[in-house]
Amino acid sequence: MRALVDDFLSHLRLERGLAEHTQRTYAALLGAFADWAEKQGLKDWSSVKLDHLRAYLEHERQRPLRTAPRESARRLTAESLYLSVAALRAFYRFAEAEKYLPANLAENLSLPKRWKRLPKALSDAEIEKILEEIQPATPASLCDQAILETAYAAGLRRAELCSLRLEQLHLEAGFINVIGKGNKERVTPIGQKAIAALQRYLQAGRPELVGKKTPANVFLTMRGTAFSPVTMWFRIRKRVRRAGISRNITPHMLRHSFATHLLEHGADLRVIQELLGHSSISTTEIYTHVASGRLREVHRKFHPRP
Repeated sequence: MRALVDDFLSHLRLERGLAEHTQRTYAALLGAFADWAEKQGLKDWSSVKLDHLRAYLEHERQRPLRTAPRESARRLTAESLYLSVAALRAFYRFAEAEKYLPANLAENLSLPKRWKRLPKALSDAEIEKILEEIQPATPASLCDQAILETAYAAGLRRAELCSLRLEQLHLEAGFINVIGKGNKERVTPIGQKAIAALQRYLQAGRPELVGKKTPANVFLTMRGTAFSPVTMWFRIRKRVRRAGISRNITPHMLRHSFATHLLEHGADLRVIQELLGHSSISTTEIYTHVASGRLREVHRKFHPRP
């Protein structure tokens, strides 16, 4: 079973150019199904029937979370089950198209309803706290400052920050080239504060972090290596704690804040879609719910006749 999964993952990587994170997610989800199938005595994909797929999803829906205590009543969210169904559907579409399997059984699986969570944005005061420069500056603090300013100024995903390379920077012209999901390229302008932070880091911080095998990534760890997504999250969390903010802040919240604050200040939704690299305007429209709520709050607070 795993050989066919490997073929599918190669197809995602080489032909469809899906993001590395998506590839890893599909690999984990299909690997989990293969583990379950082997325990059921299923030796290959041709032995799998629709009832098996449904039984697996029910098993996933009922099982305790792997990271939760044994007595915990918590179960997988509808969003997690949605991803499992999506992975199986994508795999079966590939297997049917390539004639590995005679039919796409997964097309008959119903997708669970996903609860649309509103993106959490930071307040202006929180942004100011996080972006306050640390003195005296060190190579690591200059790197952190450049990461935070770039993330907020350009709305980059964490993976895009980790993979950003020197040749993608065009600071004199005021923009960067971003390679997003599916290797899609977009041009994103950045403001003067982000440019200044990047220039300080490139001049006084990054040269101190470079080692013999350092790649051309813009942002480097103390070992002179490119950031992994987890390492970057830890660095940002540490900086947030130092700023005195107690609530949980994720790197993606800087991206949400970028979009929400642009919308609040009158930016067109289509422009925000382009800047974020969303393939569909429906993905961007969720920010209208966040912004409208904040605008109502401002209206009630400041309008003379609320």
